[in-house]
Amino acid sequence: MLRWIIFIVVYIVMGLYTLQALKTVTRYPWVYYLFITVAVLVLGNFVYQFTLGEEEGRVLSRSKSYAFGFLLTVLSFQLVTILFLFSEDIFRFFSSVYFKFSGRSKEFTLPERRKFLSMIGLGLAAIPFGALLYGMYKGKYNFKVLKYNLEFDDLPEAFDGYQITQISDVHSGSFDNREKIEYAIDLINKQKSDVILFTGDMVNNKAEEMLPWSDLFSTLEATDGKFSVLGNHDYGDYVDWETEEAKHKNLEDLKALQRDMGFDLLLNENRYLQKGEDKIALVGVENWGRGGFKKAGDLKKAVANVNQEDFKILMSHDPSHWEDVVLHDDYHYHLTLSGHTHGMQFGIEIPGWVKWSPVKWRYKYWAGIYNELGQYINVNRGFGFLGYPGRVGIWPEITVITLKKRA
Repeated sequence: MLRWIIFIVVYIVMGLYTLQALKTVTRYPWVYYLFITVAVLVLGNFVYQFTLGEEEGRVLSRSKSYAFGFLLTVLSFQLVTILFLFSEDIFRFFSSVYFKFSGRSKEFTLPERRKFLSMIGLGLAAIPFGALLYGMYKGKYNFKVLKYNLEFDDLPEAFDGYQITQISDVHSGSFDNREKIEYAIDLINKQKSDVILFTGDMVNNKAEEMLPWSDLFSTLEATDGKFSVLGNHDYGDYVDWETEEAKHKNLEDLKALQRDMGFDLLLNENRYLQKGEDKIALVGVENWGRGGFKKAGDLKKAVANVNQEDFKILMSHDPSHWEDVVLHDDYHYHLTLSGHTHGMQFGIEIPGWVKWSPVKWRYKYWAGIYNELGQYINVNRGFGFLGYPGRVGIWPEITVITLKKRA
């Protein structure tokens, strides 16, 4: 309760400070009332959703996600405005001190805020405000197909030109637009890849979240089939289950559902992809993550009956597994496919120029292709979204990788 009181007080103080900027820029009262109304409604909805609203254990429902998203949008507007105006207020304060003690002014009075500075502050604050709204309205379904050609010295001849489509982090419990998901599924099939690989987090928490979408994902097609592994959200660890049996059943239901959709689910297992006499090993581990995430992945078990000299593709949900375990394993894993980070669903990417997201402070390998010790990893930015119901700058990704034999 105390945390809620502190949060509400801070929010109100920030709102009042931002209101001063609006009063400096315009004299129209309707602008003030509009800002106050929006700020109050957003705060009220957030408090309601996370206290008296729908209770689902620790599940972040769709209504809670949007309450969080709108709160984040308003807070970003307030915070940027406050940071800009606070720097001016510091200048105003020290100016007043100087004039008072230098004898140029008999009283200690703060000079008025400059209108043009308040306008600049509000203009800058409008950028993240608008971006976060756009991210919720359109950005979350702004699917991008990213294509890479990767060359290997020891790729079997028959697999020269072999095409892989990777998707990850579907988070079906967050979807709210069937037409957009139909478009994305069609986009995947249009790539006409040899194989489709899904690298975990089919749901947010519960297998039932996938039921409305299973018919669409069942239509995914590839010549050599489609394979999947589990991500940290697939185990149902973020729900307060009534019994362990209910939690176990949920996981088994999800496994069965994936198989019903045509996915070959690899649980610390491997399969061989065969072309004539040539073959490559496809290895799939359960989730293994650093920093408190589930460590069910067993790499040694997954490569049982795989020869050390085989060309290997590893599916592992969390890229920290590649960094901490896979890179330094006795076996050489030519290509690892991961997801998990979502690119934080927020950042700036201009190909060839800028690639930045706050998630880089937590994950060294957070999006795209990396090469270390002669081994590649692709960290998929994710197909869906979680928490903040949108994406800004880091768009939902369908990865297409073509394997090439180095000449």
